[in-house]
Amino acid sequence: MPNRLAHETSPYLLQHADNPVDWWPWSEEAFEEARQREVPVLLSVGYSSCHWCHVLASESFEDDVTAAFMNEHFVSVKVDREERPDVDAVYMEAVQAATGQGGWPMTVFLTPDAEPFYFGTYFPPAPRHGMPSFRQVLEGVRQAWDERRDEVTEVAGKIVRDLAGREIEYQAAQVPGEGELAQALLGLTREYDPQRGGFGGAPKFPPSMVVEFLLRHHARTGSEGALQMAQDTCERMARGGIYDQLGGGFARYSVDRDWVVPHFEKMLYDNALLCRVYAHLWRSTGSDLARRVALETADFMVRELRTSEGGFASALDADSDDGTGRHVEGAYYAWTPDQLREVLGDDAELAAHHFGVTQEGTFEEGQSVLQLPQDEGMFDAAKIESIRERLLAARAERPAPGRDDKVVAAWNGLAVAALAETGAYFDRPDLVEAAVGAADLLVRLHLDDHARLVRTSKDGRAGANSGVLEDYADVAEGFLALAAVTGEGVWLEFAGLLLDQVLTRFTDPDSGALYDTAADAERLIRRPQDPTDNATPSGWTAAAGALLSYAAQTGSEPHRTAAERALGVVKALGPRVPRFIGWGLAVAEALLDGPREIAVVGPALDDEAARALHRTALLGTAPGAVVAFGAPESDEFPLLADRPLIGGAPAAYVCRNFACDAPTTDPERLRTALNS
Repeated sequence: MPNRLAHETSPYLLQHADNPVDWWPWSEEAFEEARQREVPVLLSVGYSSCHWCHVLASESFEDDVTAAFMNEHFVSVKVDREERPDVDAVYMEAVQAATGQGGWPMTVFLTPDAEPFYFGTYFPPAPRHGMPSFRQVLEGVRQAWDERRDEVTEVAGKIVRDLAGREIEYQAAQVPGEGELAQALLGLTREYDPQRGGFGGAPKFPPSMVVEFLLRHHARTGSEGALQMAQDTCERMARGGIYDQLGGGFARYSVDRDWVVPHFEKMLYDNALLCRVYAHLWRSTGSDLARRVALETADFMVRELRTSEGGFASALDADSDDGTGRHVEGAYYAWTPDQLREVLGDDAELAAHHFGVTQEGTFEEGQSVLQLPQDEGMFDAAKIESIRERLLAARAERPAPGRDDKVVAAWNGLAVAALAETGAYFDRPDLVEAAVGAADLLVRLHLDDHARLVRTSKDGRAGANSGVLEDYADVAEGFLALAAVTGEGVWLEFAGLLLDQVLTRFTDPDSGALYDTAADAERLIRRPQDPTDNATPSGWTAAAGALLSYAAQTGSEPHRTAAERALGVVKALGPRVPRFIGWGLAVAEALLDGPREIAVVGPALDDEAARALHRTALLGTAPGAVVAFGAPESDEFPLLADRPLIGGAPAAYVCRNFACDAPTTDPERLRTALNS
């Protein structure tokens, strides 16, 4: 019989709806149940494409004996971290403070007042490698609760007090300047892997936000070192196994330093960020590889992640059926030489050479992950394309990885920005239309009459959880990009509504610090607040970027001031931990450059000369430049006010820091102005 999770919208929670564990969703009712029964809460946090979450579920949560023990001695609460990033953040902070490490699945034992007292991640069904079994952990916690409850609650209270003491003491003193950005670049150079691209050792994550900073820094200063790191990293990733050489799109990370073997889950946020940064790399360099990867990644998102409502699903699983009924990581993507021969016949040897498929394998059990180890110019392009199409068709016959169909507002905002710009750069109106479709869904389903966002939806049904700071910031970022590309001012208006919420509900009015949850959100053991950029831009730095762009589009002083106050955190963290404040550094580059404000006026949006100027404006590399496009005196964009045609011809106006260049009707002159 299904448990209480059967009515949830999260695919991760629904995966546990038939467990014998009597799961509760995160709710006040669950904690009230624990208080009445005088038992602790077992909080289990994961997400649908998490490999070890599935392992723990199959070993323990689907086991009747283990489930019976959990039901008797605990109130068990299951949380999708992608749906409740606030709950995940506060307890992950506790796990990391107590154990020095963290990850998912996250297992935390709480008092009925939600105070944590014992932590872990994955626990095996039997003791191994010095780890206790899950059953031993359950019995130990039950015994401590029954026999030493005062001691347990004292420990829990101390942990909560310690967490409260970790709140950021933020004085939004000054914005980052040349010195801090130069120090950040030096720090990145020290951590850069010149042989393989990327930063640090294994596991290696795609550094999309750091690459964006490097591209902007090069555009502003001419630093060749910054551009080289960006180019080489992007090339090594695109040639590695982390990139799907058949279907496009990137996996979550590489387990090795060489980008060969990925952790195979494909996340919307990674692909949105990487699609955009490869498009920007092409804009800076004209690289054919960057163009190909940007377009293939955009096509992957539209083909495999777009939902029937027009939004984008969160992820594809790492695991899939290997054809024998076993769910195996990478089964969908890996190949053996025999499998190549089966599909390609005489072309198998060429394919193996081109894609780096070896007899011994680069992955597991003689399988290889496809790469591009050789220079593509060495091969017949038409032949390789034929091989790729045949392999892709054969792969489509394999059991596909599961898809997490929930639509997350923040990640859809990132996808809107990426698809809008990629579509505009490469004359792909279908991609711009896909961006508009996702933006429409966000307005229609996620945004209420008071300009408040819900975090998730699924199958056209809005979830119950409120949006957090990254939702407001990333959706605003997407709307701002869409406004620049389409010339439709309504997206600028929607961005403004969201950013007004950031100013009133997420910002400390005294210091300018930002919180991940709104002032009126559900109270947790502490109010989460994290300015560092990890897998995605933090809500803090994403908000700083969107506020800065909106201020440039509208001249709004409160939004400009809020952006500058928020960027004080980049001054503090940029020189010390540049890998973990990449988006903040990119926004700081925009601030140092102005950012530039470009108004393109034409008699009509389909006027050929106006479109040429508009395209030139979008392709300018000036960091964070904003673009307004419309008819003279249009009221859709404030930047178009008092901007007439020049001699009856379309014209571009470029301003920054309260000073403007002479208007031009010549795309070449505009290009020179924007790239200087």
